[in-house]
Amino acid sequence: MRAPKEPTGPATGRRISAAGASLAALAGVAGLAWAARGIPAALGGRLTGARAARAARSPQFRDGVFHNRAGTQTMVPTPDRNLLRDLVFGKQKRRPTAPVPVVRSTAAIDVDPARELNVVWYGHATTLIEIEGRRVLLDPVWSDRCSPSAAVGPRRLHEPPVRLDELPKLDAILISHDHYDHLDMATVRELTARQSAPFLVPLGVGAHLDRWGVPADRIVELDWSQSHRVADLEIICTAAQHFSGRGLRRNGTLWSSWVVAGRQRRVYYTGDSGYFGGYAEIGAEHGPFDVTLMQIGAYDRAWPSIHMFPEEAVAAHLDLRGGLFLPVHWATFNLALHDWSEPVDRLWAEAKARDVRLTVPRPGERVVVDDPPPVDGWWQAVA
Repeated sequence: MRAPKEPTGPATGRRISAAGASLAALAGVAGLAWAARGIPAALGGRLTGARAARAARSPQFRDGVFHNRAGTQTMVPTPDRNLLRDLVFGKQKRRPTAPVPVVRSTAAIDVDPARELNVVWYGHATTLIEIEGRRVLLDPVWSDRCSPSAAVGPRRLHEPPVRLDELPKLDAILISHDHYDHLDMATVRELTARQSAPFLVPLGVGAHLDRWGVPADRIVELDWSQSHRVADLEIICTAAQHFSGRGLRRNGTLWSSWVVAGRQRRVYYTGDSGYFGGYAEIGAEHGPFDVTLMQIGAYDRAWPSIHMFPEEAVAAHLDLRGGLFLPVHWATFNLALHDWSEPVDRLWAEAKARDVRLTVPRPGERVVVDDPPPVDGWWQAVA
């Protein structure tokens, strides 16, 4: 007697389809769980206890959050455009068409330590300042994405020029604010393990570092106009016009720019900021500066108060009484709707028009501030 045949009609097809859908759903859930791993920790900490009490005493803090000196809007209405549509269907060339040229670090120049001033821009805002024998690292981000997730979010457009284990011994690590493209959990954790330098941060940002295992004695939190000495350097937390936040809550931590002052040399770094009157005040009090590290990218007319356009960055540099202008905050992550090369093209034109000394290094290229390489338009070959 023959065994009965398995039914092969529509019911079987429905069962197979249902099983496939269930497997797909499970795979989707697993994928979401994988993408979400580490996100709670990456969101950072919250202000509590003595840290919250100190924040509440800041002139910048009221109604439970930090504020800019002038009233600003993070976003302004743009009724003549649809940002989401532009993001998906816009015709801008937001990525380079060829690999970004990266320079592997070379040995430091043998100069008088008292006069030493070099800058190594690693990409986006991450920059190493070599000043009078000391090493100061700004806004270090080595992760592949500037995001709370390792699986989604803006991805690097070029590799870091050096590995974290190839960095020299650092004397200080400065953070301008807590956005993901300036404060990266994985990088902070590795720097904590590999280096002994203190982290200098604006008020409240220490809560994130606490959560990520940075020892309390390596966290220095400063308000605007406060300073801290590291060896022979005076490092001053100065004003900026921006905002903060790593989750749904905004402005629970402060944002800042930074002055790094040695006995003879001075450097200014904008962090992220719109153009504001504070630049002239900082220039009058702390300038002139041998070099300014100026944010030039990720701008848009929808957020004009919190990021500078390149022309505004040149005006700010002049307000600051800057010498050499070195642009940062471009080339590494796609964070706005302009062409990849537009910020530096506009900057070059404005610097020529206003007779500003400009250098545009490749990522990883050491700039000797007293003898900078001429601008050669290298980015145009890969735009």
